[in-house]
Amino acid sequence: MSMAYIRRHYKVPARRGTRVEYMSSARDGSELMQGTIVGSTGAYLRVRLDGNKHSGRFHPTWNIVYLTEQTP
Repeated sequence: MSMAYIRRHYKVPARRGTRVEYMSSARDGSELMQGTIVGSTGAYLRVRLDGNKHSGRFHPTWNIVYLTEQTP
């Protein structure tokens, strides 16, 4: 599967380099984190969260918000 599959199947604007926000559901409360899509594995996104050296695997629609650039 590919990023094109993820875009079509989940109807999301997922592309390498796209910034995202992820809401984790930690035991002590939720935390909002930002990161960058670096690729995909199967039907999952590979996202490198800010401040992390390695990427993680994230479902394209679970607690993910795709950030778009605002143009004036």
